[in-house]
Amino acid sequence: MIHVHDLAGCAPAPLAHYLKALAVLRLLSENVVHGDPGARGWWEGDKFRLATKLNGPELQSFFLEKYEPTPMLAPWNGASGFFKTWDKKAKKLRKSKNVDALNTILSRADERWNPFRDAYKVAFGALGKVLRSVDVSKLTQKELKNFLIVPQGDGAILPIADKDRDKASIQRTMRWYCARNDFYRSAIVDTGNDAPAYPSLWGSGGNDGAMDFTARFFENLVQALMHGNPATSSQWLQSSLQSAPSNGLLTGKAGKVGQFFPGGAGGANSMAGFGSQDDTLLNPWDFILLIEGSVLFTAHAIRRLGVQEISGAAAPFSVNAHGAGYSSASDQDESARGEQWMPLWSQPMTLMEFRHLLAEGRAEIGGRHAREPIDVARAIARLGTFRGIQAFQRFGYLERNGQSNLAVPLGRFSVSEHVLPKTVCLDDLQHWTRRLRGAMREEAGREKTNSKRLRNASHQFFDSLFTVAQHPESTAEWQAVMTGLSDIEGVVASGRGFSKVGPAPKLRPEWAEHADDGTPEYRLALSFALQYGIFKGKHAEWRSTVRRHWLPLDKDSPEKFAITGTTGQPRLLVGPEVVIRGRNGIDDAIALVDRRLVEASQSGQGYLPLLAAPRASAHGGDIAQMIAGAVNVDRTLSLARALMVLDPDLWCQQFVSISRPARTEWPDDAWMAIRLALLPWPVRTRSGGEISISADPAVFKRLMSGDAATAVEIALRRLRAAGVQATVRAAAVAPDIARLWAAAIAFPISKHTAGAFLRRLDPNTIDLGEHQ
Repeated sequence: MIHVHDLAGCAPAPLAHYLKALAVLRLLSENVVHGDPGARGWWEGDKFRLATKLNGPELQSFFLEKYEPTPMLAPWNGASGFFKTWDKKAKKLRKSKNVDALNTILSRADERWNPFRDAYKVAFGALGKVLRSVDVSKLTQKELKNFLIVPQGDGAILPIADKDRDKASIQRTMRWYCARNDFYRSAIVDTGNDAPAYPSLWGSGGNDGAMDFTARFFENLVQALMHGNPATSSQWLQSSLQSAPSNGLLTGKAGKVGQFFPGGAGGANSMAGFGSQDDTLLNPWDFILLIEGSVLFTAHAIRRLGVQEISGAAAPFSVNAHGAGYSSASDQDESARGEQWMPLWSQPMTLMEFRHLLAEGRAEIGGRHAREPIDVARAIARLGTFRGIQAFQRFGYLERNGQSNLAVPLGRFSVSEHVLPKTVCLDDLQHWTRRLRGAMREEAGREKTNSKRLRNASHQFFDSLFTVAQHPESTAEWQAVMTGLSDIEGVVASGRGFSKVGPAPKLRPEWAEHADDGTPEYRLALSFALQYGIFKGKHAEWRSTVRRHWLPLDKDSPEKFAITGTTGQPRLLVGPEVVIRGRNGIDDAIALVDRRLVEASQSGQGYLPLLAAPRASAHGGDIAQMIAGAVNVDRTLSLARALMVLDPDLWCQQFVSISRPARTEWPDDAWMAIRLALLPWPVRTRSGGEISISADPAVFKRLMSGDAATAVEIALRRLRAAGVQATVRAAAVAPDIARLWAAAIAFPISKHTAGAFLRRLDPNTIDLGEHQ
């Protein structure tokens, strides 16, 4: 008969409770005689469910009477239970509870402790290869700090090991002779160099600062299985597995749990009033099981791309740390210890299946090993439900509570039931975000204003990347990513990090479709961003986008910034064409048109060189709303700066669906007359001829100065000269409205729309013209 147990004490967070669940599944499955090799486990909500042939009392009995603790010995750490310290004043070795706890375990005759005794022989053999006997009473205090003293021998002549020189040798020997012990495959990795690497789950090889995890493991084993009332241990176990109330929990130094349980680690903020490092609370079974669960995360050596030497250790689902994607993120969270994303699966899984999952426990994106959290998020979003994984609980090994390292829960990343194809677009940013992360690391710690602006903009940008990977159906999140890009560009273009980051890369047209929220602001922004001009030289003509009016781009390589100065001290070359400042939407729109009219005059053109891209012209109804004051122009220009990163060549080749206005509206007749006097091309008549209305800069100059009446008068004269008899005769609006009218010229219309405007002003003269 199969019994299903709801282990409410095993939760996705904190890390200690997650590891407990893995320990229960592992220990039951590995004990063939007394356990259940066929046991299965899975996550449901915030609890772990276990299916096993053992009923409730049998499960309790297994851990209290049959469980064989994994021998985890770390004879390279000073607090591991192998060593004592010398008291120079008393001229003797100090007492050590770590040594006492290990000796207590080794003295037990029960069969369940046989693996410990066997491992101890191997450990002491590894120590024996490096030990040498010295008179420790003659060592200086500084020398004593560098040596590990084995409490064996007579008087002050004791065997010692060098804390720094011998550590790697002891670890290598232990890993070699205990190859089948998961602890040595998860806590230390032989990199082939003198110094091994340590996965963050085990601190620095089984310890975190002065706390040795293995020694604390011994102490809690003694508390739970050897000392005290068996009924108390049973109560502790019930509390650990089922989250039931329990008395007699360990406090003070005995209750220290290290990085695994931030809420029970003690410290100044751990309780009301004045807290201390001794304000701890620990269930011994919690510590035992979290350590037993940790050994499943065996690590391996990794190499850096393009480098032959092994450079570090990688545990399953471990990545670099990144202070983004959660509410408390800060620069201080860029910890060298990184992050680990723990899988939560919804289908019953055996231990063998889970081990196989961990063996494949790395995310790949674009054929490369994902080393950044955002790359993992992208990979997860693209996979859909994989091996029944429903979510990942994200943990960061961060400095909190002073200098203590804690495994801080950073939120849960859900896995969609279906593949999310939209997230493929995020691949466009892969290389650029890596450069940005590199620049951010260089900027860390600088207090200059630009550095702070770059850090703030980058944090917001990466937060939006994490969000869109989780919610790719949200147009607002796609817009947030794109505006985040332009915000960073704005900071970089002001002089900070330009040589490392560079302009944002070109994005595929699908971005425009994903970010389309159906508003006039968005459609107008798209028309603004994709417009271009054709300039003719003596031997050729070239296409000029408006992006160069936002950023100082290199003329020959527009994917780079224009730079001047020496190689060692480069500076941005900001020319007169950079007129979009990103402060005021109306000012930026006016500045663009004004600059293009200047360039048209310089090149001898008679038209305004601002043409709409295919399928991206401004709708008359959207312009009507704009000049009526119903459009947020600042937001429109912010979106336009973001949309300038769309690849103009791909836009012409691919079709994407963009929203249209719900109803047709007409702009003010006087504004239409002005617009027709500032066209980029002639307009066809019904007879097949053309009406050429060359652009007159005076019309726009008057309008931008606030004099709409004169601007309309000049525009009407231009129209009459071309044979257009407009019904409108004059107009007078306030100066601020006149400037709004001037800004509206920056949004390009199609020939079809221009023909419609002309027909409305003079129905007898003009055909509808050609569609673009």
